Amino acid sequence: QVQLVESGGGSVQAGGSLTLSCVASGSTFSGVYMGWFRQAPGKEREGVATISPDAMTAYYTASMKGRFTITRDIAKNTVFLRIDNLEPEDTATYYCATIARLAVMEGTWYPRPTDAGRWGQGTQVTVST
Repeated sequence: QVQLVESGGGSVQAGGSLTLSCVASGSTFSGVYMGWFRQAPGKEREGVATISPDAMTAYYTASMKGRFTITRDIAKNTVFLRIDNLEPEDTATYYCATIARLAVMEGTWYPRPTDAGRWGQGTQVTVST
């Protein structure tokens, strides 16, 4: 079974950038869509981005287009999420997950947390002004 370990979170100032990493181990990673979600205190978990098994296609949720970039290094079993121009509203725990069900319409990802298969433990991002 796949095990996912996120890293790269931390405390940053608004306007900065951060790249999160998610390393997969324990099973084949190459044939699975991978995704990033986030959950802010008191809010529901929401999707950010997903990337295809061949790393060629990425989809974002409507509200996450623009400042977020998902990439994938197949050889290293690693998925990345870069966040640019960080805002205090980006403060959240960020989770990577395998995507068991992909819901895309007109180039936009419409995820539900139940679409995920395996979850990582999360990495905390805190953005201050």
